Amino acid sequence: MLTRDQILDEITLYWLTGTATSSARFYFDQAALLGKRNDPRRVELPVGVSVFPLELLRPSQSWANQVYPNLVYWNEVGRCGHFAALEEPALFVRELRAFARKLRRPA
Repeated sequence: MLTRDQILDEITLYWLTGTATSSARFYFDQAALLGKRNDPRRVELPVGVSVFPLELLRPSQSWANQVYPNLVYWNEVGRCGHFAALEEPALFVRELRAFARKLRRPA
């Protein structure tokens, strides 16, 4: 659970840097794609997905495999939500490192 100060810090960061609109653009674009499930945009780069249970939209792995043909990391985490990096930084870093390990080339 985020404290009031943490929430205000986040809002202030976006407000003072003028990045609220550009950060919200992702959600606008995603809403436009919801009706196009039969024509998902494919991302060919290596992708890692950590699904947090309190996130508003949680993709299924079968859907993610269609959109991300190079899905190299998938994990459904037991806690956190949309602000996982703020709520549980150590957990977020573990997830990021687990994905990065999948990208390493064998020595």
